[in-house]
Amino acid sequence: MTMDSDIVGAIFSYDLIFFEETEMNFEWIQHINPILLALYATLFTWSVTALGSSTVFFFKSINKRVLNAMLGFAAGVMIAASFWSLLQPAIEMEEASGGVPWIPAVVGFLSGGLFLFIIDKTLPHLHMGLEMDKAEGKKTGWQRSVLLVLAITIHNIPEGLAVGVAFGALAGNATPEAIGGAIALAFGIGLQNFPEGAAVSIPLRRERFSRLKAFWFGQLSGVVEPLAGVLGALLVVLIKPLLPYALSFAAGAMIFVVIEELIPESQMGNETDISTIGAMIGFAVMMLLDVSLG
Repeated sequence: MTMDSDIVGAIFSYDLIFFEETEMNFEWIQHINPILLALYATLFTWSVTALGSSTVFFFKSINKRVLNAMLGFAAGVMIAASFWSLLQPAIEMEEASGGVPWIPAVVGFLSGGLFLFIIDKTLPHLHMGLEMDKAEGKKTGWQRSVLLVLAITIHNIPEGLAVGVAFGALAGNATPEAIGGAIALAFGIGLQNFPEGAAVSIPLRRERFSRLKAFWFGQLSGVVEPLAGVLGALLVVLIKPLLPYALSFAAGAMIFVVIEELIPESQMGNETDISTIGAMIGFAVMMLLDVSLG
């Protein structure tokens, strides 16, 4: 046997051992309540938001190019997650059950977009860098800081919902692939929450908030994720036939946020190439996570 064949054999053996250990490590997850798993996962994504917000203690401002790259990255992650982690499994589940695969995908997807559209038009909020007269939703006398945080909170709702639904789906399908896909989704959402937290707290600091107050509001924008996550998991556990619709619903809500908020905000200013590159990288990273773990 040649040295090259020895190396190939060693690599193959390592991959096999790693895969077997990965499957074995998933066994303990199968015995945990999916709703509790959804809570743990979304607490993780919230904690990463808080970690990103903590950068305000070290930086007073953020370069516009860096901010655009962060927003682009978040958009890319959410687009990839919408298909690989949500729509594709929904289509496969409906097809396996003998139903028409496109019905829950289309109905759920459009319903999710409509849900976020209603929230966007109802809940008062203000996007970063805009004046108070540009606030969206119902007119209110709320402070600028509250409106700024609500703008980020809106698009954290579908993120938490997506993670919750993915873990709730384990109630009827706790296979290593399904568990790996849910973990990949939670990790991907958490990954893009770090720059997202920084993108909230640092601009607040620039608007003369104290560092502590900017951090507080930054992490507060992620509080909704555990709430939405538990709700999503609870719904699919109690009403299992809703699962393909719930997955598609979360995908539609996330795509609405990407098109309505993240992409326009990332394209502000003259340096737009960096946000496009960030989106490409974010998509690739989320795709890699989902395909490799799921």
